[in-house]
Amino acid sequence: MSVNDPIADMLTRIRNGAMAGQSVVAMPNSKIKTEIARILKEEGFIEGYEVVDGEKAFIKVLRVKMKYVGERRQRTPVITGLDRISRPGRRVYTQKSDIPWVLAGMGIAILSTPKGVMTGQRARQLGIGGELLCKVW
Repeated sequence: MSVNDPIADMLTRIRNGAMAGQSVVAMPNSKIKTEIARILKEEGFIEGYEVVDGEKAFIKVLRVKMKYVGERRQRTPVITGLDRISRPGRRVYTQKSDIPWVLAGMGIAILSTPKGVMTGQRARQLGIGGELLCKVW
């Protein structure tokens, strides 16, 4: 199956997995998806991630371990929302002064900058802008 927007596919898989209460979500791997998963882990939105070999030798699979709070019956996902901003049909770029705050600092914006993929807060500290990939809260 061909996917036109692999980042949106990743975010949708994570969103659906959180709503279904899954403990692990698997998806095809790429460098940018691994970087987004690294940021989500550093910010505490997921428990972890790993890249493993798929069914075929040349395909790698990214497995994201979801994070929940609460006891067994009342457990809720830490990720309450994901929003894809820049799409293949409409790229959204932002300057350092226009990087958005997500829920007044409770969420994060993920940017692709000339210095790599990073959060909006880190990009503000470095004084650089870039492509606004998504918002997570």
